[in-house]
Amino acid sequence: MAQPRDVIIIGAGHNGLVTAFYLARAGFKPLVLERRDVVGGCAVTEEFHPGFKCSRLSHAAWPLHPSVVEHMELVRHGLRTFTPDVRVLSLAADEKHLALYGSPRQSQQEIAKFSAKDAEGYAGLQKALREIGGAIEYLLTMAPPDLDDPASGNLWELVQAGRKVRGLEEKNFYSLLRWGPMPAADLVSEFFENKLLRATIAAQGIFGAFLGPLSAGSSTNLIFRAVPDGNPVGAASYVYGGLGALTAAMALAVQEAGGEVRTGAEVAHLKVKDGAVTTVVLNNGEEIGAKAVISNADPKRTLLAWVEPQHLAPSFLQKLQNYRMNGTVAKMNLALSGLPNFKGLDANATPLLSGRIQISPDIHYLERSFDAAKYGDFSPQPYIEAVIPSLWDSSLAPAGKHVMSIYMQYAPYKLRSGDWSGKRDALGNVIVQTLAQFAPDLPGLIEAGELITPHDLERLYGVTGGHIFHGELALDQMFTMRPLLGWAQYETPLRNLYLCGSGTHPGNGLNGLSGANAARQFIKTLRTQRGPATS
Repeated sequence: MAQPRDVIIIGAGHNGLVTAFYLARAGFKPLVLERRDVVGGCAVTEEFHPGFKCSRLSHAAWPLHPSVVEHMELVRHGLRTFTPDVRVLSLAADEKHLALYGSPRQSQQEIAKFSAKDAEGYAGLQKALREIGGAIEYLLTMAPPDLDDPASGNLWELVQAGRKVRGLEEKNFYSLLRWGPMPAADLVSEFFENKLLRATIAAQGIFGAFLGPLSAGSSTNLIFRAVPDGNPVGAASYVYGGLGALTAAMALAVQEAGGEVRTGAEVAHLKVKDGAVTTVVLNNGEEIGAKAVISNADPKRTLLAWVEPQHLAPSFLQKLQNYRMNGTVAKMNLALSGLPNFKGLDANATPLLSGRIQISPDIHYLERSFDAAKYGDFSPQPYIEAVIPSLWDSSLAPAGKHVMSIYMQYAPYKLRSGDWSGKRDALGNVIVQTLAQFAPDLPGLIEAGELITPHDLERLYGVTGGHIFHGELALDQMFTMRPLLGWAQYETPLRNLYLCGSGTHPGNGLNGLSGANAARQFIKTLRTQRGPATS
């Protein structure tokens, strides 16, 4: 076995690459191991049909936190982003579609066509979310406190976070305390009367989660998605060349800083001696020693699949086994011979399609979609979020043709009867038929398509349970409780083994903060224990 490495990072997803960069910049020599032949994890651009490619899984950068972009110099490494004027086009059966913009004024003008009262309510909600978001963002960029010793390590950060929250206007301070545990449906009902507007915004609280709009705590996710700029329908940031261009730029930044990235290196298990991880063993039998190992994989894969159970306390094992991370989202990518014609839109309305296209006509529609998943079946009338990135990135499809990237909810990881191998065609048909209600010519434009179920996410991309966020974003699995109470500071019960993926705080979307927070905490811990690396 070769001389032990300073640090091994398992997984070249965006958080793993962010962690590697900050460690390399601090003087460590990280080695990143990626099981697939391409970096990126769930942020990859791949061809799924000759001439057609797209962001195969995640299709939006949430957006990436500005500090990460600046520190990694991603623009210099080739990153180019696109922010559409239209954040979301919400489709309605009566063809009275609703377009919401990045510009609050434009959104209000559109909403006023339906309700002057709602236009005023939208301005009020966005103002409150913008102020609340400023306080929450600070919490997202810090390591959660150690509940056993909150004064250790990050006392100053904790004090600053408290000041940020207490610095809110009194009304918004109490709104934050009240809104967090609320169902998203109740929150939007306090501001709006139009059912399409209500559902369009409430949907931000259920995306990627095993929650419906009537579920308690779904408002927390809505608030989190509004953090970047306070927009009630969330941020919108896309990458030219697909998200694979983002992670490729990240890999270049890691290598330039002194790190090493190795693909085609799948981990089989971790060797443990005297309560400490000492060695990473690959599927080909190669063993790589390490002073520390940081896993960008989900918590269950890291600690239940790669570590023998005798090395962990039974109480910890039981808690981790009950960590909720069964996915609910399916992804479909379509190769289209032309641009679909949506009912109610004329040929000059193409710019309206440049952001998210959403099917969430009312709260009850969304809740009925969730009902199916509760009982182990996929939704016959699903919540849909789609984008057509070839409208603004011609590199993704042949001239005159397009790709459509579609999230479908709900498609539960565990089915009540049968398995996904026997239900793939039925699910694909439901997705296409749902879209065809609004774009009747869509089925005839499809040259090819691929469907990725939660089971495929686990099998092909190594995400346990197929959960896109590496675990439910619920109140009992956030901040000091992510992934588990007492283990929210990116450490594990095993010495020298750490976590940096989306199963850690804050864990929501491609912002890179789980990786950045983990790196900062890791550097602090290692320098305290043994001083900076010398190799």
